[in-house]
Amino acid sequence: MRHWFLRLWNSFNAIGLLIGTLFFAASLTPSLLPRTYVMQGLLSGVTLAAGYGLGVFFTALWIRLELPRFQPKIRRFLKITGSSFCIPVLIIFLWRTAEWQNSIRALMQLEPVETAHPFYVAIIASISFTFLIGIVRLFKWVMHISSRNAQRFAPKPMAYLLGSLIAVAIFWSAGEGILFRGALHMADSSFRALDEMMEPDTEQPLDPLKTGSKASLVAWRDLGRQGREYIANGPRQEDISAFRNQPALEPIRVYVGLNAADTVDARAKLALKELIRAGGFERSSLVVVTPTGTGWVDAEAMDPAEYLLNGDVASVAVQYSYLASWLSLLFEPDYGSKTARALFREVYGHWTKMPKDKRPKLYLYGLSLGALSSERSAELFEVIGDPYQGSLLAGPPFPSRVWHAMTEARNPDSPSWLPVVGDGSYVRFTAQKDALDHAAAPWGPIRTVYLQYASDPIVFFEYSSLYSKPTWMDDPRGPDVSPEFRWYPVVTFLQLALDLAMATTTPMGYGHVYAGEHYIDGWREVLNLQDWSADDLNRLKDKFRADRRSL
Repeated sequence: MRHWFLRLWNSFNAIGLLIGTLFFAASLTPSLLPRTYVMQGLLSGVTLAAGYGLGVFFTALWIRLELPRFQPKIRRFLKITGSSFCIPVLIIFLWRTAEWQNSIRALMQLEPVETAHPFYVAIIASISFTFLIGIVRLFKWVMHISSRNAQRFAPKPMAYLLGSLIAVAIFWSAGEGILFRGALHMADSSFRALDEMMEPDTEQPLDPLKTGSKASLVAWRDLGRQGREYIANGPRQEDISAFRNQPALEPIRVYVGLNAADTVDARAKLALKELIRAGGFERSSLVVVTPTGTGWVDAEAMDPAEYLLNGDVASVAVQYSYLASWLSLLFEPDYGSKTARALFREVYGHWTKMPKDKRPKLYLYGLSLGALSSERSAELFEVIGDPYQGSLLAGPPFPSRVWHAMTEARNPDSPSWLPVVGDGSYVRFTAQKDALDHAAAPWGPIRTVYLQYASDPIVFFEYSSLYSKPTWMDDPRGPDVSPEFRWYPVVTFLQLALDLAMATTTPMGYGHVYAGEHYIDGWREVLNLQDWSADDLNRLKDKFRADRRSL
């Protein structure tokens, strides 16, 4: 055992262990979202492996450049000395982990943790690091065996090349063909089954004007799980009337699920027909909604709009996927855009044929991947002759082209997490605290509002964080970003990648979970509401906070 342990110890690269330890320590510092000890352990193990890999790369480069090498005794001494330095660093950083996590939890109004379970973090990190190193060493072993066999019929350099290609092909096939496609197929099957599930507490509507009723052009089953939830819930006429103490209308909601028609265009045409049948174009306002990847329409967004418009509003949405938004964003990002464009084309085409004094005001709404697809649904040059009235886009994903261009064009004195663009006559940004009244000029013909939280990794993830500090980390920072958050090359990228996957695990009002009270100010500006006093708006915000606490 002693001989085996020494061989194992000597097989590790000293520079790799040193850089890996520093990466491990840095991974314990806070990022955008709080982490459990399980997630922290997995992240730290991956980060340790990344740092170790960099150390091995630098060592191989040093050897390849034929630079002077230390004698074996000196290398052993440096490894022991480096270990003596690394151990205290690990202890100090592990000891401070709870403090760093609490710096985020306090901002998000979460209970502080007494401990971040550093022992468990270290164990989980060790297991994940060992697993990754084992995969890499297995790859090297396959490459070595393949190269040695190739030397029977090829020169040595060519044999090494063939061996490398064979190893890459084997591991790529295993990863992409077996693991990746298997996991994607499993996710696809799971989300499909969830989408088709009939909820016992969600009853088919009896009102013939509602989508999914017996008089509807769309069957109740074909709405999908998210569509049925959207149609069955939401404020009723009596709820809105009681809150405002005045007569109100029943909001119109139209939804078309994936199973309702075979093609994107067919679903969009069906949505238009159902919208006309339900009387959607007879309301004062019409909202074209692009759902998230699963087909979900956020009630925290649409319920406030229906209250603000006294029920005199119709909304229409078409499902384009049943995968989670981050999966759709990775594997089918254009599909949502195609559906959004098809739906907008149908609705806008009918809307422009109506007399201007008799048609509803037209608006767009999207959250997350829905915001990205909604951006792409209509180019400005296509509508400039007869523009729609505005759009409210929440949590736009980092690949959003228009959002990115707006952020890059911000005024120099505004932070990138809350940019001010030009004079504010076309686009404005807001967050938890209303920032929409600070524009230098009045609104133009189209009102575009972005609602985004500084702690939302789906908005602020950047590939370039691998090697450069994101501008949203500069001072002044967002109110929900920890002051202890520091940028480290490679490490911050991996932290943000984990935050990206965990973006919806935060309390409402932080991360990628947008709160109804924060939508209200956005809708007020986009809808150009003049009949709501500040007291009534605050009362509506309090209602959404109270409703959430009662759940």
